[in-house]
Amino acid sequence: MNEEFARSRLAKTCKQLYDRNLTVSAGGNMSVRLNTVEIIITPSGRNKGSLQPEDMVKMNLAGEIIGGGKPSIEHKFHLALYEENPETNAVVHCHPLYCTALAVNNKKIKSNITPEGALLLGRVPLIPYYTPGSQELVDAIMDYPKARAMLMSKHGALTQGNTLEEAYNRMEELEFQAKLQILAGRTKDLPDSEIEKICNM
Repeated sequence: MNEEFARSRLAKTCKQLYDRNLTVSAGGNMSVRLNTVEIIITPSGRNKGSLQPEDMVKMNLAGEIIGGGKPSIEHKFHLALYEENPETNAVVHCHPLYCTALAVNNKKIKSNITPEGALLLGRVPLIPYYTPGSQELVDAIMDYPKARAMLMSKHGALTQGNTLEEAYNRMEELEFQAKLQILAGRTKDLPDSEIEKICNM
């Protein structure tokens, strides 16, 4: 992907996440793959609603910073997901309110209560809590490297996608499913046969 275009798209996606209340202040981190060995990622400690293309930090998959800047403290799980999944070209980590409400109570998200949830998200694992930026958190996430979306206990949510738009859409859908679950109360998943039919569409 062209670096200038990638920087612009990542900044716009961060603003979109911020405007949709999917992230607040400096919370979360987002990245996009440039090529087989390089990514750009949001900088540490910066408000996601005001980031500019030039603020993004370029890194290689070995974790080396290219051209300056301080990457998000949680860049390690981004790098691990890219390394494991050649088809992943974007990673989005946010602290959406309803997702985080479930996460702080260690409740799994029911992503199969609507067709859209089943199609976009699949089953969403709940990652145990570990200190942000720690290798323990990376290892816990990498227990589910192929998951399209994850809920992180006491922390927030994580999605990955073939494109930045796909990763964004999964985050938006994840928050919708969390909100729906909280508002609807006790409800059952779609039947397994229906979920299989939807996922094979």
